[in-house]
Amino acid sequence: MSEPVIDVTGLDVRAASGTPIIQGVSFSVQRGEILGIVGESGSGKTTAGLALLGYARRGARLSNGRVRVAGTDMLELSSDDRRRLRGKVISYVPQEPGQALNPSLRVGDHVMEILRFHAPERSSRADVADALMRVGLPEDRLFQRRFPHQLSGGQQQRVAIAAALAASPAAVVFDEPTTGLDVTTQAVILEEVKRLRRDLELSAVYVSHDLAVISTIADRVIVMYGGRVVEGGPVSAVLHSPRHPYTRGLLASVPDHVVPRRLHGIPGVAVGVAEQPPGCPFHPRCGQAFDRCRRELPEFELIGPDHAVRCFAWEATPPLVTEPPLSRRSIDARTPLLNVEELCAEYRSKAEVVAAVQSVSFFLKPSEAVALVGESGSGKTTIARCIAGLHTPCGGRMWFEGEPLPPARGRRRDLRRRIQIVFQNPNDSLNPRHSIAHQIARPAVLLREVSRRVAQAEVNELLDRVRLPRRLGGRYPWELSGGERQRVAIARALAAHPDLLVCDEITSALDVSVQAAVLDLLAELRRELALAMLFISHDLGVVATVADRVIVLHAGQVCETAETSALLRAPAHRYTRTLLEAAPRPPGEGCVRLSSASPAHERAEAKLCETEAPTAQLHLE
Repeated sequence: MSEPVIDVTGLDVRAASGTPIIQGVSFSVQRGEILGIVGESGSGKTTAGLALLGYARRGARLSNGRVRVAGTDMLELSSDDRRRLRGKVISYVPQEPGQALNPSLRVGDHVMEILRFHAPERSSRADVADALMRVGLPEDRLFQRRFPHQLSGGQQQRVAIAAALAASPAAVVFDEPTTGLDVTTQAVILEEVKRLRRDLELSAVYVSHDLAVISTIADRVIVMYGGRVVEGGPVSAVLHSPRHPYTRGLLASVPDHVVPRRLHGIPGVAVGVAEQPPGCPFHPRCGQAFDRCRRELPEFELIGPDHAVRCFAWEATPPLVTEPPLSRRSIDARTPLLNVEELCAEYRSKAEVVAAVQSVSFFLKPSEAVALVGESGSGKTTIARCIAGLHTPCGGRMWFEGEPLPPARGRRRDLRRRIQIVFQNPNDSLNPRHSIAHQIARPAVLLREVSRRVAQAEVNELLDRVRLPRRLGGRYPWELSGGERQRVAIARALAAHPDLLVCDEITSALDVSVQAAVLDLLAELRRELALAMLFISHDLGVVATVADRVIVLHAGQVCETAETSALLRAPAHRYTRTLLEAAPRPPGEGCVRLSSASPAHERAEAKLCETEAPTAQLHLE
């Protein structure tokens, strides 16, 4: 076998205090191969990806190990030499291109800058056009003169990919490049990545929490937890027959729009950087843990062809069990909680008027969950903002419990309390200068008019509900991960005791295990409080799990509406069929149904408890 394009051995990254962030990470990537890195927020997957560029975030340092990319050891180079190789030998595609692209630079200039610095011999406008065409973007002069804010999210992401590939690097790190994109745009991006890998023999590391995407695009995968690799090998082995209980837990949390199933989130919360327990870091959340797991760290053991796992009890890991979803709550047949009739909304600028929503009508009953589905620009978020009072419609009518629903300025306090919205990006709603506890308590104080003492007493209960440690109440938003901030935003909305919760892509940035916990929480709230939900999502698996009815939007208009099971089983509109065809399926379609542990599982578990032979440390190649 030829020398790998990327070869990482024993990589350690530590905080300035010396606390390990990732430890002993080893993997390799061959020419033309895509390696997936999966794990929950805080597992170290992005840290490992950035280390391939010889980079560590502020407050962290690359402390040990070897990172070779195209024959060059990145950790032995000076800072200046590393910067010269970034973009030329290895490049990076970020999760949020809107923040990575310079808003003052035109599209063509983003690509031109890379070419002038790394490949001056190929820095003509024709080369820029070729780079854009390579990722399926228009190469004409008019498109090159656009600014990032004039592009859709999918176009911004493809510009970022075009810039990353402009100088023909040997390898690329993709860091959650399709998170937050609608299913059709995501499908286009994934096809572009696969085509580029095929045409250019590109080597890539694809960081993601979406196991359905990883199963679609990657050849091999490593699973990280607590800063270590806990399982790795071919996608067909790891994601279809997981041997580590953490990998199995992630897969059990992935929804499926074709065969809806009950989701099982992983108990507890992911271990933090400074909270590593003795022994296996996963043992506090593991149902298979025994005394040795609490005392010793398992070695990375090869258990099959190119398949390795870090677990003493890997033989006892049962096969994935699929269960049908719980029966839905019966919907109240009384007067609808929300009525929307012929709603129209537009955005105005000096240059143009854009009709975002055109004559949309629907209703929402108490305790019912209705999903709005469609591509970016279909009007989903605009409808949500109109209902929440954040955007003034230009036409149509809205009623809440039979009373006209006025714009925000005309709404009384109780009505504002009863309709709460959770945004896709929690940074849009969380104040970086206020503590988490203060922000969760604030809606109770302002909208329910309870005392600060009572509101603060409710904070811990709400943190428990959204699976966050209570100690985070004293921290600030910038000290939390993206998934943690989203759970804070959900907890804050629940503090108002709403009757209608408007959820705008609230799970798009969450880990699958946290997503399963949040969806389970929302289902529990619906059962206990008769909470109604307007649920906006591009993830049809999530929609299948949470929604009673689905409204499909295209270009600001309703093209189909039906009960969830009927729509997913037999869509009537061509556009709906397009969305369903583009949606990725979760791995492990061969999961079995088990009512109890199999005899083989029981024998393996007994054997492991009786004999605790040491394992040898192996490097997954």
